[in-house]
Amino acid sequence: MMTSGVTSSLTAYTPSAQGNAANRRVPDETALSESEQQALAQLEARDKQVRAHEQAHVSAGGELITSGASFTYQVGPDNKRYAVAGEVGIDTSPGSTPEETLERATRIRAAALAPADPSAQDRQVAAQADRMAIEARREINAQAKAEPALADRRETALNQLVSQVSATPTARPTIDTYA
Repeated sequence: MMTSGVTSSLTAYTPSAQGNAANRRVPDETALSESEQQALAQLEARDKQVRAHEQAHVSAGGELITSGASFTYQVGPDNKRYAVAGEVGIDTSPGSTPEETLERATRIRAAALAPADPSAQDRQVAAQADRMAIEARREINAQAKAEPALADRRETALNQLVSQVSATPTARPTIDTYA
């Protein structure tokens, strides 16, 4: 599982003892104190950052993603919930062949490092993918020594596959339906 949330240096907001959120009136932003407005601005920025971070994992991970983003929330001074941490599940199991394992490892690494600011957990997942790729290459090399002609075909196919996976487009292709 890829955990992407990192601890935040946000000022914690503790709701007043006036009752639960359902019983409290949502304050007007202008009625908030200066410190509450600062805390709210920090929460809004953190929420945006966390959501973009997790979306980067989901976008890059494709069918390897096992669960969409789930978030940990903090209630702000306006009584709204803001995402302060998140995680995305990703399938890190090896493939059925060394070539498939190498392809999966490349994609896992790309998904783990997709956000602009990968967390420590993201880096651990990328390192795990690197180890998986090294082991797959070892297996491929061992098979190559056993069957040289097959190895050349596999290496050519593998290089094509790795270059296709590495060359991820920045935007989704579109189809022109006008004729």
